[in-house]
Amino acid sequence: MADLTHFDEEGRARMVDVSAKPETDRFAAARGFVRMDEATLALVLSGRAAKGDVARIAELAGTMAAKRTGDLIPLCHPLPLTAVAVRVEPDESLPGLAVTAEARTTGRTGVEMEALTAVSIACLTIYDMLKSKARGMTIERIELIRKTGGASGDWRRK
Repeated sequence: MADLTHFDEEGRARMVDVSAKPETDRFAAARGFVRMDEATLALVLSGRAAKGDVARIAELAGTMAAKRTGDLIPLCHPLPLTAVAVRVEPDESLPGLAVTAEARTTGRTGVEMEALTAVSIACLTIYDMLKSKARGMTIERIELIRKTGGASGDWRRK
């Protein structure tokens, strides 16, 4: 376990000490997809889903989740986020909805987990809001697509 930063020499879980790291501007973007049949996508686009505006509620849920990441993921540092943006957009090629999230902070550790958590919870919210009509939906490819800042520098999915 020597190369796993969340465990000490004795194998005990620990939160990584980032106090010696400099504060830098941090950014991360993530995405995911909810695949559904065309009729369910049409219901979302019509705005007539029984539980309300699916896309807007999922965007709000994702934003709220990003703010709670430190409470949800063990050993994840709670961060003072300076911005979170979650977007839910139709993707007729799936068919379904594409979810993207961006998170920003100035701090000693990155915001990748906040962006990924926002996407995950937004996708789960979409599923929850539509499951009475389409239990066969799938949540797919939740992934980091870009991050900037910190000692490891910038990274972009190819």
